[in-house]
Amino acid sequence: MAEARKRRTQQERSAETIDAILNATIDLLFERGFYRTSATDIAERAGVSRGALNHHFASKEDVVVSAIRHQLQASTARLHVMARTIRERGGSTDEVVDFIWSLMTDRLYFVTMEYLPEVRHNPDFKDKVVVVVKEFHAGLEAIWSVLAEQFGTDVVRTATMMNATMCTVRGMIAQSASKDDARYFDDLLNYCKEQVAREIDRMKPASEPSRRHSVGGRS
Repeated sequence: MAEARKRRTQQERSAETIDAILNATIDLLFERGFYRTSATDIAERAGVSRGALNHHFASKEDVVVSAIRHQLQASTARLHVMARTIRERGGSTDEVVDFIWSLMTDRLYFVTMEYLPEVRHNPDFKDKVVVVVKEFHAGLEAIWSVLAEQFGTDVVRTATMMNATMCTVRGMIAQSASKDDARYFDDLLNYCKEQVAREIDRMKPASEPSRRHSVGGRS
């Protein structure tokens, strides 16, 4: 007789429901925006009842904050993988800039732009969001520290340079909402790569070779 399929525990079912709700929230923020997404919309997209949604989250704000945390935790995990990769096998400044662009354009900053107006005007919402955003920024700082270590450059200066690059990428993504021009953004991204490589070369010891195309990992 075939062994009966193991029944899921209540905890497992609850975790699956929450995961579905959080993923649905990110989908809707990306597709419709913060103000065009209601709690009812989220429940319908997640395939759960409004009662089930209310059981886990007290308000739309609560589910959005949890969804932001869910998305940023996944992005932070990618940041730490990238930092570990650089530490173990090395990389290049171009690869780092490409990684940042890929990370931010993979819905991350588009979703961020949808809830930023609410952060600006709603102090309670802002307080909740800032806590989870700090975790993401800590992941960025981990990558910047590894880069400085591999490049042999000053940690603070390297972090400033890479945070400036992040700000440029954010601006490019914001502009892409009203400007459909792949060549334009490719040129800007290449310019960012050139600037990062040039600044790294300026900071590193004179005896060190250019590291735009090759950054050695640990042996």
